[in-house]
Amino acid sequence: MSKKQYTRNYKLDAVKLAIQGEESIAQTAVNLGVHKATMYQWVSKYRSEVMQNGVNLTPDDEIKQLRKEVSRLRQEREILKKAAAYFAKHQA
Repeated sequence: MSKKQYTRNYKLDAVKLAIQGEESIAQTAVNLGVHKATMYQWVSKYRSEVMQNGVNLTPDDEIKQLRKEVSRLRQEREILKKAAAYFAKHQA
């Protein structure tokens, strides 16, 4: 099985879509036909390069990213609340 080769521009566009888009990184990977682990590696590499080079996202991009993260964290919190209530109820 041969490995797909993606251009740097494709990777950069995919990462920007994953970071700035409404979908999760995993869902963006699925939508683009890229393995989830690969997408997470691209995002991680992009973020580390951004930090090393001192290049920041534009304020609008950063706000979008933070809102997306807040939304994800709220969803996770709701799931944990429901799980805690379930286990508290079913504990004998």
